[in-house]
Amino acid sequence: MTNKLLILTLCAFSFFGKSQGQIVDKKNLIEKNAVLEKIEGDFSFTEGPAVSRLGDVYFSDQPNDRIIKWSFFTGKTEVFMENAGRSNGMFFDKEGNLIACADMDNQLWSIDPEGNKTVLIESYQGKKLNGPNDLFITPNGDMYITDPLYKRDYWTRDPESLQDGEHLYFLSSNRLQFIRVDEKLERPNGIIGTPDGKTLYVADPGAKKIFKYDIIEDGYLANKEVYLERGSDGMTIDFRGNLYVTGADGVKIYNKKSEEIGHIPVPEKWTANVTFAGPDRKTLFITASESVYKIRMRVYGTH
Repeated sequence: MTNKLLILTLCAFSFFGKSQGQIVDKKNLIEKNAVLEKIEGDFSFTEGPAVSRLGDVYFSDQPNDRIIKWSFFTGKTEVFMENAGRSNGMFFDKEGNLIACADMDNQLWSIDPEGNKTVLIESYQGKKLNGPNDLFITPNGDMYITDPLYKRDYWTRDPESLQDGEHLYFLSSNRLQFIRVDEKLERPNGIIGTPDGKTLYVADPGAKKIFKYDIIEDGYLANKEVYLERGSDGMTIDFRGNLYVTGADGVKIYNKKSEEIGHIPVPEKWTANVTFAGPDRKTLFITASESVYKIRMRVYGTH
């Protein structure tokens, strides 16, 4: 498809939202002649894409309280789990369990391949979490979890039973240590780390910033700095260390120096999250409001 035809195609969808226009690719990150493809629509709000070892993607249709599986090889979707705890962000652990931020009851779940769930976390110091939103798992199995407060109309609990603020948490791989590692965020949301487990990025749309941390001994964080003066919903990272951020403007790509090097417009009201899929991790999978999309990349993802 020519660039001219691509522009016309994206503009035809402009009524869906703000994010339309031409793909920008300053560093040859996207496969030559690749176009954004809509996989499927008719969802309510898609979120939390997590890639399995085989390259399939599991994502949530959050208002409909279900987790959907997209098969890389067949290109089809199917319901993996109903009554999914209103799962939001998700990530696979090294044992093949799907770890899900289940904010129906403010919990963190582990879901095995057969769909059986185990509650890992539901409170901190005797009070319920606000509503876990997203997580990142390091190579050694440690977890970092964002816990903002987005009040849900399906909650019946007393707000006084929740936390005293919106914080970033750490859960050790042995599940024995659950602590706060940053109490100075306004509304932490998207989170991703580098494949070596040494660097963590956390989006704080409340502060309109993305922060960068060094991960040090015992899960603690150091050298916090502002990486970008903008917020994001979900995020992912490629093997070069480029960060992919989301929101009303589709997917934007930034290098290690915080320079914008790419933009993938998505013809929807909101782009919520993104991950790399397929056995080669070269298919960028995008959850965007009522639909999910994909585009082939030259670079590969790391998770």
